Amino acid sequence: MKALVTGGAGFIGSHLVERLLTDGYAVHVIDDMSSGSHSYVHSDAALHILDIRSEKCRQLITLEKPDVVFHLAAQADVQRSLQEPGFDADVNIAGTLNVLEACRDGSVSKFIFASTCAVYGAMEKELLTEEDPAAPISYYGISKLTAESYIRTFHSLYGLPYTILRFGNVYGPRQTPKGEGGVVSVFTSRIFNGSPLRIHGDGAQTRDFVHVTDVVRANAAAVGLGHQETIHVSTGTRTSVNDLVRILLHLRGVPIPAIHTSAKIGDIRNSCLDNMKAFRLLRWKPQIELYDGLQHLLREYENNESNPKR
Repeated sequence: MKALVTGGAGFIGSHLVERLLTDGYAVHVIDDMSSGSHSYVHSDAALHILDIRSEKCRQLITLEKPDVVFHLAAQADVQRSLQEPGFDADVNIAGTLNVLEACRDGSVSKFIFASTCAVYGAMEKELLTEEDPAAPISYYGISKLTAESYIRTFHSLYGLPYTILRFGNVYGPRQTPKGEGGVVSVFTSRIFNGSPLRIHGDGAQTRDFVHVTDVVRANAAAVGLGHQETIHVSTGTRTSVNDLVRILLHLRGVPIPAIHTSAKIGDIRNSCLDNMKAFRLLRWKPQIELYDGLQHLLREYENNESNPKR
């Protein structure tokens, strides 16, 4: 089987590419390298440096006719979306539409989309389900929700099979240390640099942190399961930013000061996603506890610091 991964040189995408190769897929990667890295792309994958909005991207998908397309490429920075809403919409909406049209023309058998908990906005609920209304409070959330609508309509009009996966806050190796989505990576980088940890707001805001390895497993499961469904990929467990800091400092065993700064516009107060639908439809549940995932991440970070050529 042949798979194509947009954003396959990035954080989540590069891990997914490795899993697909292990599973025996021939893998093509489309990435514009704006945030990806050549070093993340496995040598057995075919890398195409293309913008998902381009005609060349569309032509490649149509020509290669992959069995499954994993669409992970996106503008994923909430703050940038607020500063540049037109760019955010161009990448996340027009880019997705371009890929969808290519999938239709290339007779792709399955389209798997990486969506986000940001579509729910500031809904105050202990545990969000896929049936809860989406009411995003950032342009990023709006663009991802709009992309979801295009995907569903493409299925209605053209029969393109899909699964939409709404991720919690993904963390793990290769994550870029910037933005609220990469808070684990931001804190880890600052801890190793000996810099104070900057917490936006009071730190009581909560997130559902899910390890990238578990996210990859859910994507792999969606190839043959969860057709025409929207499914959470999450732990169903709330962790405050303050608790995250405490765990990281405990694991690292160093006294790093934490500084509270003003809250960010568009920042969601609490976010936790029910994952029972994933368990039921994808036969998936998270396997990596937050403490263990953070411990492994710190060890890997330390090894890379000690061996900078790796």
